[in-house]
Amino acid sequence: MLALGTAHLVFTFFGPKLLPRDPSLIEHMKAVSPVITRETTIWRAWIGFNATHSYSAMLFGLVWGYLGLAWPELLFGSAFLSGLGLVTLLAYIPLGRLYFFSLPFRGILLANALYVSGLVLAHT
Repeated sequence: MLALGTAHLVFTFFGPKLLPRDPSLIEHMKAVSPVITRETTIWRAWIGFNATHSYSAMLFGLVWGYLGLAWPELLFGSAFLSGLGLVTLLAYIPLGRLYFFSLPFRGILLANALYVSGLVLAHT
């Protein structure tokens, strides 16, 4: 998840990978506000949503990775922390399937498989 989040953050701010293929759509997104407020534009919200989405995946990877490496007895000894990590990763699966494309979806499946494997190994 750390790798996926980091790549997503880089793609959000650098290069064309997350830009619409139609440049006129960018201009339209920059000119239109969402119904909830006129204090932002759809474009600024798009960038903000992508960045915070990246931060969340990175935070998950950093915190659970750190716990798994530095404090495995805490992570694997806590049903709450182990379960929260699993529920969080599982929640990404339908989102990835419905709203992402194949590469991040496969990355989410891999992260789930690795996490479950770690849980199984820790409890055997």
